[in-house]
Amino acid sequence: MRNFIFLIACLLAMAGASWSQTDTTAAAGASSSTVAMISVESSISPTATNYINRGIRLAKEEGAECLIVQLDTPGGLLESTKDIVQAFLDSDEMPIVVYVAPEGARAASAGTFITMAAHIAVMAPTTTIGAASPVQMSGGQVDSVMQKKIFNYSESFIESIANRRDRNAEWAISAVRDGESITDSEALELNVIDFIASSREELLDKIDGRVVDGDTLHTRDATISEIPTNLAENLLGFIMRPEVMLILTMIAIYGIIGEVTNPGAIVPGVAGIIALILVLYASASMPINIAGFALIGLAIVLFIAEAFTPAFGILIAGGAISFFLGALMLFQDLPASMELSWAWLIPATILTTLFFVWIVTEGIRIQFSNNITGKESMIGKKAEVVEPIDNSHGRIFINGEYWNAVSEESITEGESCEIVDIQGLTAKVRRFS
Repeated sequence: MRNFIFLIACLLAMAGASWSQTDTTAAAGASSSTVAMISVESSISPTATNYINRGIRLAKEEGAECLIVQLDTPGGLLESTKDIVQAFLDSDEMPIVVYVAPEGARAASAGTFITMAAHIAVMAPTTTIGAASPVQMSGGQVDSVMQKKIFNYSESFIESIANRRDRNAEWAISAVRDGESITDSEALELNVIDFIASSREELLDKIDGRVVDGDTLHTRDATISEIPTNLAENLLGFIMRPEVMLILTMIAIYGIIGEVTNPGAIVPGVAGIIALILVLYASASMPINIAGFALIGLAIVLFIAEAFTPAFGILIAGGAISFFLGALMLFQDLPASMELSWAWLIPATILTTLFFVWIVTEGIRIQFSNNITGKESMIGKKAEVVEPIDNSHGRIFINGEYWNAVSEESITEGESCEIVDIQGLTAKVRRFS
């Protein structure tokens, strides 16, 4: 009986300890909070839009106090900027904090719109914001009337953002109209941002207690949960770089034309089609100039025409010029931060031209060479004597085959001979010298 009572007492003690530990853990969990964070350190593009939208969604699922977007961007696409701003303005359940950092970072052009759209805007020391003059992103040439419409729209767009977040609308308009850029301290003084923070820890301390849409933030000593970019975002971001798109375009050209000129090779055709699909996928998300695509298409036609009907380099020269101008125009509607460098454009043109010069040269060489096939191709070849040869019989070994052989001179086994003629199934040979 005593043992039974002792056992019950032990079980009750263990249960009490477990409840106590559970209560302690729950209390600790209640006192701690989580802050989600993403880092955008590149041009604003569809990749950045997808990343930020996913960050907002995951922050909500995690029950984070807020989402911090650490920003360092030279600008980007207008459509992507509009999508991000709209996501921020619609994010009533998840407070958005834009933190322009680290020191030396910038929120230029599109970054200005994004920073001002946040519930809380913060900058690190020695950072800048502004230079938000719009760049045409929809493709094609822009006349003065259209340019004026774009500026008017951008001014009203950033003014509405500033008014929505109670920021300095007058300065925001000047950032678009005059391209004005200011430092972190000037931004704080002009009510463009809420405060300056030199570190993430200071940022969490300063936003602690802030009220956003009726909810008080509890971020002091909060755990930062960083959300990295995923594989799909990394891949899309990689292939949307102009230099990568140019390389993929070259692979598509080389592969498809290689398959056309050498039917059945398979590998060039498959590589070319895959590269072409990736180029079309990336171009669907970017303001690609149609005239540039047309010129590159013309270059392909000229290169193929030269390969089949040699015009002594005239078509290749035209193709090279067309390819260069097409690649130059292809990305002309992108902002300066996303333009194609000459260091990529010139080598790509030279390499493409040399590639097709080689194809045409090989084609001409094959076309004008004597195409000898069958038994005639064996004449002049060296063979091994496997049975003594005289003017009536003998055997040789060549190309993995045994042939009957005759000769006007005697040739012993083991010697080498040269085939001078083929008569039916018998080779006429002479001693190899």
